[in-house]
Amino acid sequence: AMLNQTVVREFLLLGLTDIQVLQHFLFISFLLLYSATLVGNGVIVTVVMSEPQLHTPMYFFLGNLSCLDIFYSTVTVPKMLTGFLFGHQIISFSGCLAQLHFFHFLGSTEAVLLAGMAYDRYVAICHPLHYALVMSPWTCLLLAVASWFTGFVHAMVHSVMTSQLSFCHNHIHHFFCDIKPLLDLACSSARLNMTLLNVVTTSVVLVPLTLIVPSYLYIISFLFYKVQSQEGRWKLFSTCASHLIVVALFYIPVLFNYTPPSSGNSMQRDVQVTLLYSAITPALNPLIYTLRNREVKTALKKTLGRKL
Repeated sequence: AMLNQTVVREFLLLGLTDIQVLQHFLFISFLLLYSATLVGNGVIVTVVMSEPQLHTPMYFFLGNLSCLDIFYSTVTVPKMLTGFLFGHQIISFSGCLAQLHFFHFLGSTEAVLLAGMAYDRYVAICHPLHYALVMSPWTCLLLAVASWFTGFVHAMVHSVMTSQLSFCHNHIHHFFCDIKPLLDLACSSARLNMTLLNVVTTSVVLVPLTLIVPSYLYIISFLFYKVQSQEGRWKLFSTCASHLIVVALFYIPVLFNYTPPSSGNSMQRDVQVTLLYSAITPALNPLIYTLRNREVKTALKKTLGRKL
């Protein structure tokens, strides 16, 4: 049976739609979103690095997050944009594996990093006197390195496992090489890969969430029981509000996609949901952080003032 099988050396990304008018509209929309992602996150990274007053744990993590968002959207969006312009995109087998690897590397790094950020907010609000001790530069570096390392190992598992499969079909119903659409094309058994996806990936997503949720429950109960003034409550809560929104924007779609699917037409839904966190959320994150944050705005003005 193995002799007459052609070995797939490249894949065809079918993208989002075949409708010409829609393709042009989507090209412009996603080009604008992608530009916003690069500019917005680029500005945050620059400001956080150049402003001494932002050399604190919270902004160190924010700088990491913005870096991640730049890379993360770059893994999928440029290829998707060329797809809108020139129709179906051919991608080599190794290119496909690279895309899969970096998508899961950066995505899971972000999941873990958001947990570190939640812990940082928890210590800052509930144990302010111990904050400098607990969130020392060393701890922050350790948390960041742990996030990137976990993401890398997790992605490595998937890319190595996927590279072992043989494929008989090469039409990917997606705008990039994600694991699930690829597993659908395998002719060798992908049961182990599917189990890994359901077990490992689900835990990479859920374990940080089990740290994030209690952190916020603690913060909220602390604000209600320990902080007397309404104004003090709101001031403290507003420093976490932006982070909570970012967590929601990242986690809700991811949970949708990686908690084992039940519906039959999950493919279409997966593609749409993936769009949310690979292209749209990275563009929104800098907005959420700068609009809600006086310190970032002040630092921005100072940095721009120096440049002008």
